[in-house]
Amino acid sequence: MKYLVSGAAGFIGSATVERLNADGHEVVGIDDLNDYYDVDLKRARLDRIAHPDFRFLPLDIADRPGMAALFANENFDRVIHLAAQAGVRYSLENPHSYVDSNLVGFVNIIEGCRHHNVQHLVYASSSSVYGLNNKTPFSTQDRVDHPISLYAATKKANEVMAHCYSHLYGLPTTGLRFFTVYGAWGRPDMAPFIFTKKYSKGQPLQINNHGDMWRDFTHINDIVEGVVRIADAVPTTDENWSVETSNPARSSAPYALYNIGHGAPINLMDFITSLEEALGKQAMKEFREMQPGDVYQTYADTTDLFAAVGYKPKVTVKEGVSDFVTWYREFYRQ
Repeated sequence: MKYLVSGAAGFIGSATVERLNADGHEVVGIDDLNDYYDVDLKRARLDRIAHPDFRFLPLDIADRPGMAALFANENFDRVIHLAAQAGVRYSLENPHSYVDSNLVGFVNIIEGCRHHNVQHLVYASSSSVYGLNNKTPFSTQDRVDHPISLYAATKKANEVMAHCYSHLYGLPTTGLRFFTVYGAWGRPDMAPFIFTKKYSKGQPLQINNHGDMWRDFTHINDIVEGVVRIADAVPTTDENWSVETSNPARSSAPYALYNIGHGAPINLMDFITSLEEALGKQAMKEFREMQPGDVYQTYADTTDLFAAVGYKPKVTVKEGVSDFVTWYREFYRQ
């Protein structure tokens, strides 16, 4: 099939492109290569995708005419939409970038899918939509009406917008609520990268909430496996579904939501211990209070995803951290 992957220079996007190419699909990747983090890292991810069935186009998803032309010219079968302005804390500093990318950009993506008969739109939501929820594990059957960052609010908005298009136009859409993703080629604004970089420079690790944090760390290989499997699981209509009695992660329309994570949260201090083992010695630590926009725990109930596509993560945290450290040292020659 012919896929569009937005955010193709990103962490999850580039790995997804590689997997789709390996599975025999043609892929067009787009990315605006913005400077939210190191552009050289983004370009390096693209450089390693050496496949005749991959084309990269530098394009901002908020560019309405450019996106309209892309869909008109390419005739995509499926779209995997991973481009977004990421980061919880950055949304406190630059809210307008989240509106431009995560709202305007999403409309441009879903309008392109609507007008050009795309068979399935798979898009990135986030575990951050659970906001003030305290019940764990987080389930797609839980209400998610109280986000605590603008980033989370835009991701919740994407889910609602997708349902509108599934209902009004019969466009099959699936949202994936990603939990903490890590591994080789990971993002510099994520904890594994930040900690490893500080360790390499002999700087103390700044540890929020005095280390009492829990994250559903999920390795990139497991994430990509889930993404490509769900792309094949096109949602269908269900005339028996109702708001009052049925699963809110489904609909009478061809619409679905899934958590995609490891399903077993790890204490941040245990994760740091695995990092120290991979790096070879203990790191200096600086403990501090909880930061604005942070959540205490993320914990994915992945029962529905496993039932739908047989998805079950395999990479342990120890294996995943070792994989990341090996890549980091090779890439940065440290």
